[in-house]
Amino acid sequence: MIEGDRELSAIIQELWDNDIKRLRPGIDYRISLQGKAGDRAGCSDGNDAAGLPLFTFVDENIFKKETFLAFISLLDNYESDTGEPEIVTPEEELENHKFLDSVLKTPTMKIAHRYLVEKHLSPEDITDLKQQLYRIWFELYARRGSSKPDSSGFEHVFVGETRGGHTVIGFHNWIQLYLQEKLGHIDYKGYSVDANSPQPDDNKHILALQFCWKNGIKPKGSIFIGVSPEFEFALYTLCFLTSPNERVKVSFNIYEVEIVCHHYNQKHIGTTYPVLVKYLNVSPKKGVD
Repeated sequence: MIEGDRELSAIIQELWDNDIKRLRPGIDYRISLQGKAGDRAGCSDGNDAAGLPLFTFVDENIFKKETFLAFISLLDNYESDTGEPEIVTPEEELENHKFLDSVLKTPTMKIAHRYLVEKHLSPEDITDLKQQLYRIWFELYARRGSSKPDSSGFEHVFVGETRGGHTVIGFHNWIQLYLQEKLGHIDYKGYSVDANSPQPDDNKHILALQFCWKNGIKPKGSIFIGVSPEFEFALYTLCFLTSPNERVKVSFNIYEVEIVCHHYNQKHIGTTYPVLVKYLNVSPKKGVD
């Protein structure tokens, strides 16, 4: 691991330690991994290694917390089909700002902000920081194959999009996954592993999986489970601004993870998600699951 990644790992460990709203596996939420997803990816080919939903229980009291409320209010603001231009209403713009305001008050985002200021990657002034975050996450751009602004970093990563009616792209957030599954819009197909992947565990916070949504297949997606919106937002913003390589390997808690973060025109997040490399052979810190 290179020195820059070690430094980033230390900051991400700090984010993790201060993610006070993170749900505890087996207590605040439970998942049912069931079988390994097959290689033949399709929604109607009978290739299903999971007859039951992924989530068996989530304590929804957490959704009453300010950042969760603000985050969930954004999930219905988007047209999922790429190629369909996005129209942002004044109400939706207000919701975007409300979410940013709520996140900026959290310990995790304050830690990320402090580090980015030290590295001269973000402005110290909160108003200027908000403008930077808005551009990175919420400013619209035209995704591949589209001539009009039809996407944003936030939509792609946290909400999910569909391409050509058959493929799901993005969609790397557990809250959206849980809420869509609860509505009957998600068909969980099983967990994903390959020869180099560690075996998933329903008491761990990172999962690769396959699922169907809106008649499209996500052949393999990777998500954090149970973490707060501010943890992911802070982590991905850090990786976007500090790593020009689009892949950074970091270690925190019991995880060694590659954070994939593709830039779009160096101004916006194209996509970002975690890839679990291995579990570290260390005991988690006291009070950290």
